[in-house]
Amino acid sequence: MEILLGSPRGFCAGVVRAIDIVEILLKQHKSPVYVRHEIVHNQVVVEDLKKKGAIFIEELDEVPDASLVVFSAHGVSPTVEKEAKMRNLSIIDATCPLVTKVHSESKKFSKQGYTILLVGHKNHPEIIGTFGEAPEQTIIIENKNEALDVQVPDPSKVVILTQTTLSVSDTQEIANILVKKFPKVVLRNDICYATSNRQDAARALAKSCDIVLVIGAKNSSNCNRLKDVIESLGVPSQLLMNPKELNTSELQNYQKIGIISGASTPESLVTSVIDAIGYERITTHEIIREDITFSLPRGLQKSKL
Repeated sequence: MEILLGSPRGFCAGVVRAIDIVEILLKQHKSPVYVRHEIVHNQVVVEDLKKKGAIFIEELDEVPDASLVVFSAHGVSPTVEKEAKMRNLSIIDATCPLVTKVHSESKKFSKQGYTILLVGHKNHPEIIGTFGEAPEQTIIIENKNEALDVQVPDPSKVVILTQTTLSVSDTQEIANILVKKFPKVVLRNDICYATSNRQDAARALAKSCDIVLVIGAKNSSNCNRLKDVIESLGVPSQLLMNPKELNTSELQNYQKIGIISGASTPESLVTSVIDAIGYERITTHEIIREDITFSLPRGLQKSKL
């Protein structure tokens, strides 16, 4: 049995930044550090930070007044930020800079009178946050049928923004429909580099392997999209968090097993799965080398040095 490791895989720059922010704050502050929503979509990461003292909440009413609160990498709506300021909460924003860029685009185009067609999953925290920038002018598009049916006040003033963790190919299909429907539409490319790179790596594995395992959380959008990419090529795939979810007897039927992990998956989980499978040979298939980093919020940068 041979294992082929996809690369790049695992933590992206936005995830590293978000985790670093929480860990630095836990070292700096004796008072509780509250984190709104999972800092990233991976339960192992969240549990590790809980053990170090982080308190995870879903709504700000769970946080005492004047406390320290961290916004997750997925971003929040202006309404949440306004509530935090009214409650005199100390805010540390761990929103991924690439998500912040989409928020900025939403504010810019809404001020110019555009209708924003926001492609993504309605219940995903990133979409909820971006939608909140201009709810009166934003229409969420989840699929091709909604793209075909959407109506706007002024077809000459339409912009397409997207969730950063979508399937590249599926998003392109939706965009193609919208571009055909609204020829003057402004199309922004918001899917992040890490999402695109990991999907390319998953695609390469699918072409070389009998099955591809995706290591990551079930509620991770980018992990689920990796599984979708693999299966779209007719190759079986399984999304799993740890070795306990492996069907090792079934894996014996495959000669070459591919492994890839999502942008919020720690490498320790990949290693644990590999060790549980066992193998005769392991090789890495790298399609591109990532060297992107994001700066920490002002005031925390020296703490990382």
